[in-house]
Amino acid sequence: MGTWDRFWRLSRFERGVVLTAAAGLAATWLGLRLVGFRRWKAALARLSSSPDPALIACSTEHVQIDTAKSIARMEQSTARHLFFRTNCLEQSLTLWWLLQRRGIAADLRIGARKDADTFEAHAWVECGGLVLSEIGETHLQFVPFDGPVASMETQTP
Repeated sequence: MGTWDRFWRLSRFERGVVLTAAAGLAATWLGLRLVGFRRWKAALARLSSSPDPALIACSTEHVQIDTAKSIARMEQSTARHLFFRTNCLEQSLTLWWLLQRRGIAADLRIGARKDADTFEAHAWVECGGLVLSEIGETHLQFVPFDGPVASMETQTP
C-alpha cells in the first residue's frame, strides 16, 4: 500500500495532524535557521497560547496521554516521509507545539553528553513523565538540563 493510500485511510483528525505536522516541521526547519532557537520557540508558544477549543482533548489525563501518544506517532511518521531530513530538535519543537495547540501540557527537554572529544545534544518531549518524541530510550544516554527548556530561557547569565 502506498503512502498516499495510507494517508487517505486515516481519520479526519489524523489527516489534520499529519498536515499540520508537515507544515510545522517545514516551518521549524526554516525558523531555527533564520531566527534561532529562542525566538522560534517563542513564536511557536505565541501560536499555541490560546488553543482552539475544538482541538482541546478531553480533560481526563488518561485521554490526554493517549491523544499525545497518537499525535507523536503521526508526527514521527510525517517526519520520516518528508522530502528533507529533520533532526531531534526540529521534531521535538514541532511535537511540543502540536500538543500545546490542543491544550496538552508537555515539556521540551534538552540533554547533553560528551563522548570522547565530541559534545552531543539531544531533544525530546515529555508529557506526564512519559517520553513521547522517540522510540527506545535514546534520551537516557543524555544528561538533561535541569527543568524544562522554558525555565532555562528566563535565566540571565
